[in-house]
Amino acid sequence: MRTSIATVSLSGTLTEKLTAAARAGFDGVEIFENDLIGSPLTPEEIRDRAADLGLTIDLYQPMRDIEAVPEAEFARNLRRAAHKFRLMRRLGADTVLVCSSVSPHAVDDDALAAGQLRRLAALAQESGVRVAYEALAWGRHVSTYDHAWRIVEAADHPALGVCLDSFHILARGSDPTGIEAIPGGRIFFLQLADAPLMALDVLQWSRHYRCFPGQGDLDVAGLVRAAVRAGYDGPLSLEVFNDVFRQAEAGRTAVDAQRSLALLQESAGLTAPPAPVVPTGFAFAEIATADTARITPLLSALGFSRTARHSGKPVDLWEQGEARILLNTDTSGHRPDLSLTAVGLETPAPEAASARAESLLAPVLPRRRAPEDAPLDAVAAPDGTEFFFCATGRRGHADWTGDFAPAPQAPAPHAPTPQAPAGIGVTRIDHVALTQPWHQFDEAVLFHRSVLGLHPHASVDLADPYGLLRSRAASNAEGTVRIALGVGASPTDDPARPQHIALATDDLVSAVRGARAAGARLLPVPANYYDDLAACHTFAPGELETYRELGILYDRDEKGEFRHCYTLTTGRLFFELVERTGGYDGYGARNAPVRLAAQRA
Repeated sequence: MRTSIATVSLSGTLTEKLTAAARAGFDGVEIFENDLIGSPLTPEEIRDRAADLGLTIDLYQPMRDIEAVPEAEFARNLRRAAHKFRLMRRLGADTVLVCSSVSPHAVDDDALAAGQLRRLAALAQESGVRVAYEALAWGRHVSTYDHAWRIVEAADHPALGVCLDSFHILARGSDPTGIEAIPGGRIFFLQLADAPLMALDVLQWSRHYRCFPGQGDLDVAGLVRAAVRAGYDGPLSLEVFNDVFRQAEAGRTAVDAQRSLALLQESAGLTAPPAPVVPTGFAFAEIATADTARITPLLSALGFSRTARHSGKPVDLWEQGEARILLNTDTSGHRPDLSLTAVGLETPAPEAASARAESLLAPVLPRRRAPEDAPLDAVAAPDGTEFFFCATGRRGHADWTGDFAPAPQAPAPHAPTPQAPAGIGVTRIDHVALTQPWHQFDEAVLFHRSVLGLHPHASVDLADPYGLLRSRAASNAEGTVRIALGVGASPTDDPARPQHIALATDDLVSAVRGARAAGARLLPVPANYYDDLAACHTFAPGELETYRELGILYDRDEKGEFRHCYTLTTGRLFFELVERTGGYDGYGARNAPVRLAAQRA
């Protein structure tokens, strides 16, 4: 289906918005009245500019407080409308959005509303314009789509139809299946937005917290399916009011918007892009640092051995169990020193994963590769983290480990020497935590869901001594790939907030003792935490004392238990050791305020 976006969904001047929409691949735009009023271009120049960019102007909006008003006021409204219709002819737009009235002068009289909308539609028809009537969720007397349709049906004019807005419909809890009873030809326009579930006044919810489909919690795909079954064949158009989008760079917002529509059409069964390729595990985590001496003692203390070096790049491979860490000393183009810059994902079909990424506007990154190097595709997440699609040790696929040769003076993997401990029981990478720029959090959630095929979990707020942090995890069904996305509470939050790599072990107490004995510096935990823990849970004799001694944090849910601890932060990175038992599926969120306070201290 054709795609469109409201100019109110993007930041910048009208010209910048049109350019961003065109570059992202949109077919058309909705022109928001304020954008037109504030533009130095004439309506004809805007029309020509859109045409040069390959954009149609699908909707002009909004006209407010038109119907169900006293006759004298309606006469003034018709005069206002006639002016707008003439302007639309100059602009090249043939459909206008009329919102249900919120005027205190509007009366609760459907017959009056239908009669006045019929007169408005007759005037519009003279100018070659259609009127799309939309029920605002906070409309004074008309606030549901089925009510709006009854009025349109009663008005019975060919230039009058309905505009269906997913937010206004789903935010009120209306059943979208009723849309199928509306003749498709009378659905003049379909506006789409998602939103997180929030206990807010619906107007404030709408004005500040809408997001693109797939970033929130509303069933936008179900609504689209209902509209298409009704016979709607117009554009899928995004109308998103969001404080972040209004500040973010328009180009990347437009790409994010187009990606959301691609996922939406797939979810609604309208298109069949390359199928999601869900990763099955972590192949590696890559750390970039110009000075490996800052991190190698910690890796050694955590039981990792330096086993190999890349044949053509300054990259070392450190291993323990199935956990692999790459140390890359080529920091050109990377983020702050000692950062987690790349993640390798074990993928059933790397080529298909790359095709999926490209179909969702996540182009495969160019990569400097020698002829003998294994082909390894990567895509960039919104925060710049590179995700590689790997098939480690599988026949029929290129194996990235073949690019590495045994490290000089390195013993066999995991053999104990003073330089390379035997290991502390780390089995694999449990999860990685990536801090997102404030204005890219929702974009990141959509990327991990659509491009990587991970399932996003509920968003949680974590108490930091200097504000709230927002966190949302995404994982595969088996829990063998977990990525926790975090963001600060404001645009001024520290952009270099640490990231971390969580390492799984089957015996955390032994692992912590081994790490401490090898010199690992672990994050101290306040004694008050353990006093509170004793009040919350019952432990075996000596168990809580062991946790207190070693700085281990504890959580449990209905499925199982979670024990974890942290190293001190080095550069922009710290490590977490975790032990999950009995099906525990979380990340110890109740302990996050303790960890954050300790790190601040």
